[in-house]
Amino acid sequence: MEQTRQLVDTITKGIQEKKGQRIVVADLANIDGAICNYFVICQGNSPSQVEAITESIGELARKELGEKPATVAGLENAQWVAMDYGDVLVHVFLPDVRSYYDLEHLWEDAELTEIEDID
Repeated sequence: MEQTRQLVDTITKGIQEKKGQRIVVADLANIDGAICNYFVICQGNSPSQVEAITESIGELARKELGEKPATVAGLENAQWVAMDYGDVLVHVFLPDVRSYYDLEHLWEDAELTEIEDID
C-alpha cells in the first residue's frame, strides 16, 4: 500500500507541474466492489493542457517509480483522459466534462481529499 500511496503523490506532483486544478483523491480502498484503490481527478483548462498534464504524470511516474500506465484512453480529443495504473485510476478532464460526469460522487462512501491548487 505504501507504493500505491507514493504513486498517488507522484501523480499529484505531475498534475501540479502543469498547473492542473481542483485535484481530488478519492480513497476507494475500503469500498467493496471498487475497481481500484484510488481515483485521482483533476482538470485542465484546454485540450492542450489536459494533454500536457497527462504527459507530465506519465513521465514523472516512469522516472521516479518505474511505473507505466497499463492503458491511456481519451488523448484523441483530450476532453477526458483516463490513465490506468492498476491500483490507481487517473482522470484528467476539461471543466465542463468533469462537472457532467461528477466522478467525485460516483462512489458515495469514498474518502475525498482535495489538494490545494498551486498558483
